[in-house]
Amino acid sequence: MASETKPDSPVSGRLASIDALRGFDMFWITGGEELIHGLHRTLPRPWTAALHTQFQHVPWEGFHFYDLIFPLFMFVVGVVLPFSLTRRLERGASRGALYRHLAERLLVLFFLGLIYNGLLDLRVHDLRIAGVLQRIALGYFFAALVVMNTSVRGQAIVTGGILVVYWAILMLIPVPAFGAGVLTPEGNMSAFLDRKLLPQPFCCYHFGDNEGILSTLPAVATTLLGALAGHWLRSRATPKRKVAGLALAGIACLAGGELWGLAFPIIKNIWTSSYVLVAGGWSLLLLALFYWIIDVRGWRRWAFFFTVIGMNAITIYLARRLFNFGTITAIFLHGFIDVLGPAKPLFWDFSVLMTGWLFLYFLYRQKIFLKV
Repeated sequence: MASETKPDSPVSGRLASIDALRGFDMFWITGGEELIHGLHRTLPRPWTAALHTQFQHVPWEGFHFYDLIFPLFMFVVGVVLPFSLTRRLERGASRGALYRHLAERLLVLFFLGLIYNGLLDLRVHDLRIAGVLQRIALGYFFAALVVMNTSVRGQAIVTGGILVVYWAILMLIPVPAFGAGVLTPEGNMSAFLDRKLLPQPFCCYHFGDNEGILSTLPAVATTLLGALAGHWLRSRATPKRKVAGLALAGIACLAGGELWGLAFPIIKNIWTSSYVLVAGGWSLLLLALFYWIIDVRGWRRWAFFFTVIGMNAITIYLARRLFNFGTITAIFLHGFIDVLGPAKPLFWDFSVLMTGWLFLYFLYRQKIFLKV
């Protein structure tokens, strides 16, 4: 159990809770979500129906648990920045070398995102340019530049400034044929710019891209919010005070997001500023919970399953797109699974999930990690 006394210097080592939280987040998009849906199909009850609903994206306005997955990942990307870039700068690392590292990471992640979208199919005219990995690349790159060149206070000002500027663009600048302040799928400024500047196809609504051009701006704010949390975790505050600070900040963000959402709706597809605050609030609360359980109380064994995923999050995201873990699973379940009756679909989903996890566990044991 970690000491409650005030440390002599900021925390600089790796926090196990960060890897576990990243793995918890990735778990849901690498098979966990399918388990929830399979559970509802196998055992249709009001509580499984409620879970089933929470693991579906809101079509436009509103917020479900599944709408937290992507911003939580970007938040965790930000949390790591003070433990990597800031620590290197404090140790006298070359700024030029760090800038090159940021540029290389931007290009590699963006390229992997294009591969995820089907670049290797050589159907360039059908290739979606935007994507999840592309947004992570851009969010990481620009947030890292801010972290490297501003103080913690400056980073907070930039974060708030981005949210206000984005609100002003969407609410005050008129969209041709629609006017200002229209937040319908077709009439908002973000979708308008996607239609004008991005080659189709779009994903995942007809009039624009979920990871489009303008909506990447508030996604940078999400990453910076994580960076602010990372600075707090590296501070000289006691572990107990860190937990309390994260929790209070989370509650404040949730309250602020819900209030702002009355005038500027919570919409994931265009990453509205109110959505940033609501998702950031839940992210801060989850970070507080994981940090308290794992790094403060020292209860780590339960989190090993998630840590294995979190250490190779990009790997499993790509692998599930490029490889069929079901083919491997079928080798071992062939015949046996047919005797399970109604439980067959749920057991199949669980088995495919575990096949992917065992693949990651092999990489973990071999100390093979995709670091881009």
